[in-house]
Amino acid sequence: MSESTSGALTQSRIEAAAAVADATAAATVVERYVRGKAENTRKAQEQDLAAFAMFLENVTGAALDLENVHDWRGVTWGLIAAFVEHELHAGYAVATVARRLATLRKRAKLAYQAGVIDREQHAMILTVQAPTGAEGKRIDTQRDQKRRGSKKADPVTLTPDQVAALKRQPDTPQGRRDAVVITLLLDLGLRVGELCALTVADFAGALVRVHRSKVNKTQTHRLTPDALAAVQRWLATDAPDTGPILRGSRKGGSLTHAGLTERAAYDVVQRCGAAIGVEGLSPHDLRHTWATRAAAGSSVFALRDAGGWASLTMPSHYVAAAAIANEGVVLRY
Repeated sequence: MSESTSGALTQSRIEAAAAVADATAAATVVERYVRGKAENTRKAQEQDLAAFAMFLENVTGAALDLENVHDWRGVTWGLIAAFVEHELHAGYAVATVARRLATLRKRAKLAYQAGVIDREQHAMILTVQAPTGAEGKRIDTQRDQKRRGSKKADPVTLTPDQVAALKRQPDTPQGRRDAVVITLLLDLGLRVGELCALTVADFAGALVRVHRSKVNKTQTHRLTPDALAAVQRWLATDAPDTGPILRGSRKGGSLTHAGLTERAAYDVVQRCGAAIGVEGLSPHDLRHTWATRAAAGSSVFALRDAGGWASLTMPSHYVAAAAIANEGVVLRY
């Protein structure tokens, strides 16, 4: 076999292998993307895709499964831009609309990689923007439709008196459980999913091991005096011997043997908040209160690590808001 024939054969084999690899990559692009996402991220994106699919069905009459990358064929930047406007006019929170747009942009990128959307259309989709925070507040003042969904325009920051009142729970099985929920959220700034995932084995003296599933990191935190007292009281009375440290409860207040779900944790915080006169309180409000208070005396790096964030973006907001704007400015006349 001549050298030229051998070279041509080698090139042919490379091209054949590349074609198979490209086809396989295109067929599994969504699976590989979703595989690396946290469960909460996957659920949120499923909701975002369902909302866009419903919009497209109303507009075009076509029922699409947008989890299937091939159903993105025909989706254009104009349709996505129209969806953003529709969601804003429907009264959805600007943050919710921004999240949905981010999901669509990510999935459009997968469709582009799979060869379903061409380069020009993908580039145009990337130009679609959601309103910024300041623009969102102006939009809120102009739209007639009341806000839809559970996301508030702004999180609640509790006062020190409200924090103290919220931590005071009845000395009953449910009250002792609620005190653990409230103090861990308020004093450690946990996400609700991180709270519900805690097990008895995660606690050792004044320390607790927390798995931050959102950033795939496990940390050790020192309990505050209030949190330690609440946990010790719970462990000495009503906590299970093993498994999830928190227990669910029935409407009458009796405890179940099942762990506390995220939905139930929301209900606990909302009920306890209403008892002190704060309606609609959520676990995120307690995390927000923690971050706001912690930022006043913490570096942005310490706040990032304690809050389980992957970057400095979010903690920077809290530190900047807590800072005195003209601190360090020296005037000379």
